[in-house]
Amino acid sequence: MPWWSWILIWIALVALSLLFYVLLGIRLYRQVMAVLKDLGAAGAKLGHLAPAVAAEAERPTHALPGAAVFASPARMRHDYDASKSSRKENRRQRRVQRKYLRGQPQSLRDLDLR
Repeated sequence: MPWWSWILIWIALVALSLLFYVLLGIRLYRQVMAVLKDLGAAGAKLGHLAPAVAAEAERPTHALPGAAVFASPARMRHDYDASKSSRKENRRQRRVQRKYLRGQPQSLRDLDLR
């Protein structure tokens, strides 16, 4: 095999490897652009939902599931404390009613007569 055939083989190998890297780069570029497009669409969708969820959380009715993510910690603490005291009051009223129906003596703590 003549010496110049080795030069041709190496030129062909280098050209093919460069072509492979160029095609790989184009494919990678297209995938990155597709991911960025999806990321932009998801950001636009979340940006569109966030004000609606925040407006919903401002109303005194029950918030949508997942609204706590967009609410302030102070608002969530207030809601938690309010619902906790509401449940506690409901339990107290049921206890007073149950004792009244059974004819049992009432606790002054339950009757708020301190």
